[in-house]
Amino acid sequence: MYRIILATISFVYLLALARPQTTRDAEGEIRDLERQRFRAMEHVDVAALNRILSDDLIYTHASGLQQTKAEMIGVLGSGDFKYESISADSTRIRIFDQTAVVTGRAAMKVKSGQGEQTFKLCYLDVYVKQDGRWQMVAWQSSRVEP
Repeated sequence: MYRIILATISFVYLLALARPQTTRDAEGEIRDLERQRFRAMEHVDVAALNRILSDDLIYTHASGLQQTKAEMIGVLGSGDFKYESISADSTRIRIFDQTAVVTGRAAMKVKSGQGEQTFKLCYLDVYVKQDGRWQMVAWQSSRVEP
């Protein structure tokens, strides 16, 4: 009898460990990834960007310029464009099965060949859970007038 009870408790425990990810868990993961991504962009952390960004990323800047993952990381790595600071707020995350849609606002300070610029934008980005991990597949932003 003791073995049956122990086996039942062990089975229930294993089921609890194997539970599917909840929406709240996924939202927390995405929120952390967003913070990590912005920090990686500021510090040109190529390893972090490679982990967070999907290989088939389409990154559409507020100017309308579209870049692939390789192009975006290449420009950051060259030093021709630098994110001095990124401060996001009003972030909203919605989970749809294996897809996360993120909307928010951000204040950015950037440096490029055109000098230093500070601006605000609203954005939408999309993460997809691939091979058990979330990766960003799309970004679209628009400038917001102060």
